[in-house]
Amino acid sequence: MNLKMPPVITLHSGAWMDYLHPETSEFTIEDIAHGLSNTCRFSGQCEPFYSVAQHSVSTSLIVPPAFAMHGLLHDGSEAFMCDLPSPLKQLLPSYQQIEEHVQSVIVDRFVTVPDPTYSKVKLADLRMLATERRDYMPYPNAVPWPVLDGIKTLDARKDALTPKEAKYEFLERYYQLKEKV
Repeated sequence: MNLKMPPVITLHSGAWMDYLHPETSEFTIEDIAHGLSNTCRFSGQCEPFYSVAQHSVSTSLIVPPAFAMHGLLHDGSEAFMCDLPSPLKQLLPSYQQIEEHVQSVIVDRFVTVPDPTYSKVKLADLRMLATERRDYMPYPNAVPWPVLDGIKTLDARKDALTPKEAKYEFLERYYQLKEKV
C-alpha cells in the first residue's frame, strides 16, 4: 500500500487514531463521544441534525441491561470513520475490514461483558433505524428498505439533540453503565 499520508488522525483530545493499528492508539471515551455527537445519521440527509451519539444512547436503552454497553458502543468506530450509508459501505470491503478492526478494539477497550452473538444489539439497532427513518427522514417510504421488513418501530418519538447535548448524554450513559460493572 503506497500511502501519501500516514493512516493517522489527531483527535479532539489531542490523542491520535491509527487506522491500521488502532490497538496502539490513545483514543478515549471522550473522543468517541465527541466524534459520534458531531456525526449525523443518514449521511446528513435527515430533517433535523440527528447524531450517531443520540442513536447509540437510544439503542443502549432498548437492549437487555446486560448488553447496554454494547448498545452504546455498537457504532463506536464511526467516531473516527464517519457513518457511511450501508448501501455504500457494502461496496467498500477494505473499508469494512478497517471499520471492523477499529470496532473490535473499541469493544475490547471499553466493554467488559462479552456478547458473542451480537444479535440483541443488532435487533435494537434495526428498531432504532426503523424509528429514526419514520421520525427524521423527509420521505420515509420513498424507497423500500428490505432490511427493515418485519421490524417494529418504537412508539415514542424523541426530539433530536444538539451535538453538545448528545455528547453529554452519551458520556452520562457511559459512566452510568460503567458504575454498574
